[in-house]
Amino acid sequence: MSLRLRLMTPADLPFADSLRALAGWNQTIEDWQRLLANEPKGCFLAEWSGAPVGTATTTVYAPNLAWIGMVLVHPTYRRRGIGRTLVERCIDHLRVRGVRCIKLDATPTGKQIYDALGFKDEWTLIRWVCHFTPPQSMAPEGIRNWRTTDAQEVESFDTAAFGASRTRLLPVLAQQSRCVLVLQSPSGVEAYGLLRPGSQALYLGPVAARSADTGLRLLETLAGRSEGQRMFLDIPDQNDAAVAWAKARGCKAQRPLTRMFLGDNLASGDPRRQFALAGPEIG
Repeated sequence: MSLRLRLMTPADLPFADSLRALAGWNQTIEDWQRLLANEPKGCFLAEWSGAPVGTATTTVYAPNLAWIGMVLVHPTYRRRGIGRTLVERCIDHLRVRGVRCIKLDATPTGKQIYDALGFKDEWTLIRWVCHFTPPQSMAPEGIRNWRTTDAQEVESFDTAAFGASRTRLLPVLAQQSRCVLVLQSPSGVEAYGLLRPGSQALYLGPVAARSADTGLRLLETLAGRSEGQRMFLDIPDQNDAAVAWAKARGCKAQRPLTRMFLGDNLASGDPRRQFALAGPEIG
């Protein structure tokens, strides 16, 4: 038996999505396509004696920050070091790219691998599950649909919230999304957020805002567009206002995750400005 890693190709995406389905994760085939198109030299497939068995992806935001995601191994081939080897390949690739800090959102099971590889805990988050059916009403004053120019409008506060610019990613996420809203005041855009399709549920995020008030107003409005469908959102535990909102709205905690980093954490961001994350695979 032998393990071989190679670059992922578009032909591998049906297999990759089948692994995602086995794991019960919420991404879609469109998410896989975006990840591969964004980093064609940074998405990897593991083969065991020629059969595909595992995946891992990377997303580079800046020299100060990149992400590892979609680390999946077929259940039949687990406990053979495949997941660790995939993560090591991602780390090597990103270091060659000159990335100084690598991050990921770890499940409790995956965290054991990342601890052993030297990743450090940054903060914790929880995936919340909601069924949200508010009364029909007009959108609050100041909330409007996303415009193509908004990626530049939100860059300053989104970079402060996340830790790096996402101007290349946000327009692509917006195209995938069912609903993209911003909250604008006379002084400019104060918050933005997306509601996206998922394989298991709608996904609310990212949502970033200049203040707690604007972040919560946008969360409420986006959740109201879910039309009673099940919805996931990942909220940093440090964002007390967003956590309190989720609890008040009857959302249920599904699972904890840990944001971890390797290298110099030069792009720490501010979880108190992140009212919902973009997804564990991209931050």
